[in-house]
Amino acid sequence: MLEKFSIYMTSLQQERIVRVYVPENYHNETKRYPVLYMHDGQNVFEDEGSIGGTSLGLKDYLAKTGLEIIVVGIDQNSVGDGRVNDYCPWPHGKLSEEILGYLSSSGGNGEAYLDFIVDELKPFIDRKYRTIETETAMAGISLGALITTYAACRYPHIFRKIAVLSTAYYRNQEAIEACIEESDLDGIEKFYMDIGTKEVPEDLAASQLFMELSRKVYELLSSKIDEIRFAEIIDAEHHYRFFQERMPGILTYLFDDADSKK
Repeated sequence: MLEKFSIYMTSLQQERIVRVYVPENYHNETKRYPVLYMHDGQNVFEDEGSIGGTSLGLKDYLAKTGLEIIVVGIDQNSVGDGRVNDYCPWPHGKLSEEILGYLSSSGGNGEAYLDFIVDELKPFIDRKYRTIETETAMAGISLGALITTYAACRYPHIFRKIAVLSTAYYRNQEAIEACIEESDLDGIEKFYMDIGTKEVPEDLAASQLFMELSRKVYELLSSKIDEIRFAEIIDAEHHYRFFQERMPGILTYLFDDADSKK
């Protein structure tokens, strides 16, 4: 069952749509559930209303498989550079300027966005739904992977299971590497990370660069996290039809201890 509502983000002083999936039998039971927070909420559950017309399709997938988790999708800010601002914890770095060909003034709201999730949204979700407050995961795609990795660094005691797909660290590459080096990640139970070999299908050199940048982050993370997986997905492009194919395996990895219907 999918619910949708608007919530005020005090840290950013704006309204944001939040979508929440609860298991089909949620209202017929009293049990509590682990929670997965995801960014780009418009594209998490269903194709209708999604940006670009293709979603991860999690509404149908979760209903079909009976995976007993609550999933919270936070809509992206689609106005101007709102998404970039929210998902980049820092202003763009030197590498970003080299890749983009210009110095972007976007980015830097990531900390405030994450504060909203930790200080406002999570307490609200934990009050409204029957959650297991200590079993909280986060997943993100592209720039959503950047803010998710930052969340793991800042709050490893909260977001213990992490998944990042088709990672796009380059806008804050220098800063996120430094952040990982300075962070105590002992609290992270599982960390999944992937990148496609054809992220930019028309530019193989760019695809290769993004893979190399992701490997650098993985090497830093793997020195601090025991249970971590990194996959280079052959021929995968930066598109939701490829992301959708990977989600079942990722959810199985993160929540292999969650009860499912037989």
